[in-house]
Amino acid sequence: MQFRPHHFALTLLLATIAAGATAQNYPSRPVRMLCPILPGGGLDVIARAIAPGLSENLKTSVVVDNRPGASGAIAMEVTANAARDGYTFVIMSVTAVIYPELNKTPYNVVRDFAPVTQVSASPYVLAVHPSLPGTLADFISHAKANPGKFTYGSSGIASLQQLSAELFSSMTGIKLVHIPYKGIGAAFPDLIAGRTHLTFSSTASLAGLFRAKYLRPLAVTTAQRTPMLPEVPTMAEAGLPGFVVTQWHGLLAPAGTPRAITERVQQGVAAVLKQPDVLARLAADGTDAVGSTPAQFATHMNAERAKWIKAIKDAGITIQ
Repeated sequence: MQFRPHHFALTLLLATIAAGATAQNYPSRPVRMLCPILPGGGLDVIARAIAPGLSENLKTSVVVDNRPGASGAIAMEVTANAARDGYTFVIMSVTAVIYPELNKTPYNVVRDFAPVTQVSASPYVLAVHPSLPGTLADFISHAKANPGKFTYGSSGIASLQQLSAELFSSMTGIKLVHIPYKGIGAAFPDLIAGRTHLTFSSTASLAGLFRAKYLRPLAVTTAQRTPMLPEVPTMAEAGLPGFVVTQWHGLLAPAGTPRAITERVQQGVAAVLKQPDVLARLAADGTDAVGSTPAQFATHMNAERAKWIKAIKDAGITIQ
């Protein structure tokens, strides 16, 4: 078939006009926000915290649609294959950019999604059994003197808990043994009993165990201290500068969704994240609101992806 430049230009013009019209009329029906975990989990709590306010902002229903399984890959695949019309989004976590580096997925995180906004961020905490030495520096010295004798629990292979521990191991030069569980909650009984020695997990999941003196915090993994554990130093303050791990969540749309729509949804989410009741709900879970622009979120995702790809390769992590 002969290529006709004027036909191509006309097609492009009509597509642009159609996209503009779609954006102007948006939204005209309910919006679906896929969530890759079961109801009640941390990411589901965040999705349901922002959905009512976003519904008011967009003047349509925003429905949280839970699609758990395959470390979030099911929800991501459904979103990647959805129509590019602004009616399907996925709320995801940092593990969504990690999983495809370890297991083949039918989607590409960079190619198949349009970043909308980073919704939130929260620190992890390095928690140890109370029998271990009292400071981060003390523990590192003790672990170096006893290589391979200390174990850590995680919620599974390639979880952020495992990656945090392996990054910690590589930066300190200590050898830790990984014990994966089917969820971080399942790891706590062994840690409390002293059968394992440490873990990295969220402030919300560990705060009660710290108060009960079942475990002891050594440091938080973000650049600043967290209000939930104000007395706990950062890794840098405790003597390990450069160690920063953040559990973050964000909103993605299928690639090709009109920019006017992704920007409108981002503005709606950012407005919701300023509401006092939403801020209080997130703070109760040890989470900070973000609400970044699509460009800022894209930059953040790319940096995180590069960071964890290197950590995976350095640690030799594979899904068996």
